[in-house]
Amino acid sequence: MLRSICNNRGVGLLEIVIAVFLTVIGVLAIFSLQAPAWRTAARADYLGRAAEILQRQMEDREAFIMNSCNVVPTTTTTASVITSGMGAAVRGDATYIVSTTITPVGTNVWRVTVTVTWPINPTGITSSMIVARQEFFKDGC
Repeated sequence: MLRSICNNRGVGLLEIVIAVFLTVIGVLAIFSLQAPAWRTAARADYLGRAAEILQRQMEDREAFIMNSCNVVPTTTTTASVITSGMGAAVRGDATYIVSTTITPVGTNVWRVTVTVTWPINPTGITSSMIVARQEFFKDGC
C-alpha cells in the first residue's frame, strides 16, 4: 500500500510577512495615485466649465450678429464670469476671464473670436467662427 505524503503544517510566519509586505506595497501604490487623480479631475472640471462658457458666448454673439437690427461693435470686450452665476463670488466659485473680439471680414460678415482663461491656465481655450447677417433672424426693429 502506498502512503501519500501529507503536509499539515499550515502557513508559516515567513509567508505571512511576505503577504503583508506585498499588500502594503499595493496599498501605498494606490495611495500615490490619489493626488495626481485629484489634479486631473480639477483640470477637467475647469476645462469643462470653460468650454461651456466659451460655447454660450459664441452662441450669444452669433445670435446678436445674425439679427440685422443690431449694430455690431468691432471691438474687443473682456468680462469676468463667476461659475455660480451669482452677483458676487461665493465659496468654491471659479472666476473666468472671457475676451471676445469681433472683426469685420466682408460686407455683413464678421469673425467672432472668444478666449476663456482662468487662474490656473492663463493661456485658456480659444475658438472662432464666421457669422453673416440673416434676414430670417430680424427681430425687434
